[in-house]
Amino acid sequence: MDSVKQEYAVGPVQSFLPQIGRVVTAGNLELAIFRTSDGAFYAVENSSPHPKGGPLAEGIVSGHYLYDPLYDWKIDLRSGEVQAPDHGTVATFPVSLDGDIVKVSLQQAVFQS
Repeated sequence: MDSVKQEYAVGPVQSFLPQIGRVVTAGNLELAIFRTSDGAFYAVENSSPHPKGGPLAEGIVSGHYLYDPLYDWKIDLRSGEVQAPDHGTVATFPVSLDGDIVKVSLQQAVFQS
């Protein structure tokens, strides 16, 4: 099994407001994209790692941390790791800029027979 990196254009830079999450679809995934106050972009799967789940796009961003809107879990946007005393991980995806277009990369498994 190999993997292929697939890039998805998800919108122009100006459509992502600082510290406000935006829901986008890339492939078959719903992602939450965040632009931090320092201009960095982060993409996470729009699903809380909390056992009861829930969306993350409505969370509060402070620095490079996201506070889950339903459970107030603190999640590192760089690694997807939930901070102690809670635990869990949310999937993160690389974000790049192509001029003024925001792109997200997904790894897809390719099965060869």
